[in-house]
Amino acid sequence: MVRIIGNFDIAEEVVQDSLLAALEKWPEQGIPDRPGAWLMTTARRRAIDLLRRDQRYAEKVALLERSTVSPEPVEADDRLRLIFTCCHPALAQEAQVALTLRAVAGFTTQEIAAAFLVSEPTMAQRIVRAKRKIVEANIPYRVPQGTQLVPRLDAVIAVLYLMFNEGYLSRGPGAAMRRDLAEDALWLASLLTRLLPDQAEVLGLLALMKLHLARSRARFDAAGEMVLLPDQDRALWDAAEIADGVGLLHRAAALNARGPYQLQGAIAAVHAESASWEKTDWAQIVLLYDSLLGFTDTPVVRLNRAVALSRIASPQVALGEVNDLAISLGGYHLFHATRAELLDEVGERALAREARLQALELCHNPAERALLERKLRS
Repeated sequence: MVRIIGNFDIAEEVVQDSLLAALEKWPEQGIPDRPGAWLMTTARRRAIDLLRRDQRYAEKVALLERSTVSPEPVEADDRLRLIFTCCHPALAQEAQVALTLRAVAGFTTQEIAAAFLVSEPTMAQRIVRAKRKIVEANIPYRVPQGTQLVPRLDAVIAVLYLMFNEGYLSRGPGAAMRRDLAEDALWLASLLTRLLPDQAEVLGLLALMKLHLARSRARFDAAGEMVLLPDQDRALWDAAEIADGVGLLHRAAALNARGPYQLQGAIAAVHAESASWEKTDWAQIVLLYDSLLGFTDTPVVRLNRAVALSRIASPQVALGEVNDLAISLGGYHLFHATRAELLDEVGERALAREARLQALELCHNPAERALLERKLRS
């Protein structure tokens, strides 16, 4: 609908209308043989009704009236086109990522705002401006070719990374893990890899996703309680997926174009290939984090590095580094949860409890909340 109409707002409205119609009619009439085609036909009719009211869209109405619904819509091609449209360099990168999460991944404005650590009204305005810019700049709906392709990759990779993270460990209260979203991000990253087989960071991103999902069966117990990495049953990890992920990292390394996603994938690989938590090569992980800081020196990376540092230096040293992040990460629940663990290790039980209470106040994920509450009770 974006391709035909050339207007994000109208396309979004008619698609939402068609989904609502499906929710109303399918329970009574049954799901059609070709649900996608039914939705597209309904959206097309709704778009014609809307656009007939505005003479400026006379050409679009004629185009819609002549168009036919493909018997086998190529979803992969359409979604890649939509991602690259949203990630056009005419848009600021944060706007690119926000709009793609909204239009492609189906994130709510609230979820996107949480991912960027900004207010919901701020994010809503950012998305509105991005959609308007696409219309005003007449940005084409297509996957760019040749030299135009690579400059858009950073935003596309960032979108898939955020999409995967939200699926792997949700920020919202509805579910601990949105596996369908994580697997959707993995599928799109696989498509991107086939499109760009010689881009090291694309390979690194796909490897990172595979290595994390390889542990998914061990991350929650039968009651849905979260199981932290030191306590996971490694026999439940998917050895084939781990091997695939490590193989992708080797392919990426051969291209001699090191980047942050490859380094994150390498950190995940060290964990995935370790026989146990105790036998993990923590020195190697700290070195990888040091390299990662050279690409993306963020407070969250420094927080994760401090966790690894506590294993080769001491909890006191790591706690000092974590405390230095208090201003920048004061609103981030994992900062307080990590600090609580280190405070426990140095014997500061009262301060650890206080930190966990702060983490609980900021946390919405049900499994993480249950873990924090369990630790507070004990």
